Amino acid sequence: MSLTTSPSAKATINSSNQTREIPNIQVLFDTLTQVKKSDLPRLKQQLIHHKRAISQLDSSEKSQAKLEQRLKQLAKTAEAINISITEKQQKLNNLPKITYPEGLPISDNASHIAKAIQENQVVIIAGETGSGKTTQIPKICLELGRGIDGLIGHTQPRRIAARTVANRIAEELNSKLGEKVGYKVRFNDQVSQHSYIKLMTDGILLAEMQKDRLLRQYDTIIIDEAHERSLNIDFILGYLRQILVKRPDLKVIVTSATIDPQRFANHFADINGKPNPNY
Repeated sequence: MSLTTSPSAKATINSSNQTREIPNIQVLFDTLTQVKKSDLPRLKQQLIHHKRAISQLDSSEKSQAKLEQRLKQLAKTAEAINISITEKQQKLNNLPKITYPEGLPISDNASHIAKAIQENQVVIIAGETGSGKTTQIPKICLELGRGIDGLIGHTQPRRIAARTVANRIAEELNSKLGEKVGYKVRFNDQVSQHSYIKLMTDGILLAEMQKDRLLRQYDTIIIDEAHERSLNIDFILGYLRQILVKRPDLKVIVTSATIDPQRFANHFADINGKPNPNY
């Protein structure tokens, strides 16, 4: 059995009953630099597990049978790596052109907001109703390259708002709903592997935390209408604060019309007590 790589550096495994070589798993480790960051921890852990298990096998017939089984599992991991690399490349190749409607306060300050997001892990944004914060901030994140290694998660307090906002952003990106922009509410998941932005209710994000403890599927999370201060939002904000240290790549943006920016900035203060920027 041998492990090879294709010209595009995607990992593949070839099997043969005539040879029983233990593959060089390092080849697969090397390809991890090309996968989506949201997939990296899971795939890396799988490879570490495979490598440890294979290294403990001896030359007995029983171990050879276990090796055959392990290599089948390793092949599945290699395929998962290929899929992640392909999906990331497709997203890079299909990035939509970003434009901002004229006359909106958020549009007028897009460069300043982008700079704040680029330089800080958490940004607090207060804007009046109609300022464009709900529809334009996800596009600012997308223009910064967010949404490639993971989804841009965007919460709304109600299901109808999640779908309406998703539809509006999709229109502005000249995309069909469910493609570049999707939404997920109870009993309805319109998010595809090609999606960059995912609208959802805060209840959906709360439920996802139970299975995805560090929210690995997201590289950016936008909490909208934070001033409503529901039990869900309060829990989410507290939870996000705890995982930021373990997810230094994760960006968190809190927005609202009537929010107290300084209060939320203090809530997400760093280990030195320095508040995060607010606008």
